[in-house]
Amino acid sequence: MRYTLKLYVAGHTPNSVRAISSIKRLLENEFHGSYILEIIDVLKNPQQALDYEILATPTLIRVMPPPPKRVIGDLSNRDKVLLGLDLTAE
Repeated sequence: MRYTLKLYVAGHTPNSVRAISSIKRLLENEFHGSYILEIIDVLKNPQQALDYEILATPTLIRVMPPPPKRVIGDLSNRDKVLLGLDLTAE
C-alpha cells in the first residue's frame, strides 16, 4: 500500500524541525519509500492550512487512502503515529 501524507509545520522552530525529522525517520524505517510526504509551512502557505482546517502545528494528515486521519503534536512516538493515522507497517 502507498500512503500520501501532509505534514503542517510553522517555520523552522525546534518543534517543526523535530517533527520533520521524526516523521521522515519513521516513514523510511517502516515504509521504505512506499509513501509520499508533503511538508507545508503554514507561515508561507496559510491557505493550505485553512483548506485542511489546521489549528495547531505540527499536524500530520494521512490523505490517501481515504478517509483522512490526523495526528497533532509530538510525532516522535512511533506507536501513536501509526495508530492515530491507521498506518500498517510492512
